[in-house]
Amino acid sequence: MKDLSDFNISILKLLKEDARRSPALIATMLGVDEEKVRTAIAEMEEEHVIVKYATVVNWSKVDDETVTALIEVQITPERGRGFEGIAERIYLFPQVKSVYLMSGAYDLLVEVEGKNLREVASFVSDKLSPIESVLSTKTHFILKKYKQDGIIYEEREDDHRLVITP
Repeated sequence: MKDLSDFNISILKLLKEDARRSPALIATMLGVDEEKVRTAIAEMEEEHVIVKYATVVNWSKVDDETVTALIEVQITPERGRGFEGIAERIYLFPQVKSVYLMSGAYDLLVEVEGKNLREVASFVSDKLSPIESVLSTKTHFILKKYKQDGIIYEEREDDHRLVITP
C-alpha cells in the first residue's frame, strides 16, 4: 500500500488535522460514500499507514514539571546493521519519545522526557553515553513550545493599545 491514492491521502490529511473526525464527516467533506471512507481507513490501519490516533496536549497548561530535551548523538554505525541496531536500543528506553536519523553534524536526534533536569541528565550519563557505539552527545533543553506538528500552543493576544499618530 505504499502508493496511496489521492483519496487516501485526503483522508490522512483530514485525520491529521483532527483525529476525531468521523468517517461520515470525512465522506461529506470529500463528497463520497461513508462506506468507502470506512474501508479506506480500515485498510490503512491494517497496513500500518495509520499507526495511532493521539491527543495533542499543551502540558504547560497542566503540568509544568516535565522537562523535554533534544539530544544530538554521534555514533559509530554497526557493521551489517548500520544505525538501525543503535537506534532501536535507544528508542526502547521509556524516557525516549522520538528518535530520528539525521544528516549533518550528528547522526541521531533523540527526544527525551523526564520529571526534572536531573532525571534527563542521569539518563544521558547512565544510559545513553555508555552505549558502546555512542561517540558524543549534546543536550538541548526545551524551554517553551510555541508550535509543534502544525499546532500553535499559545493564543496570540491582540494589541488593544490606542494608535497615536504624529
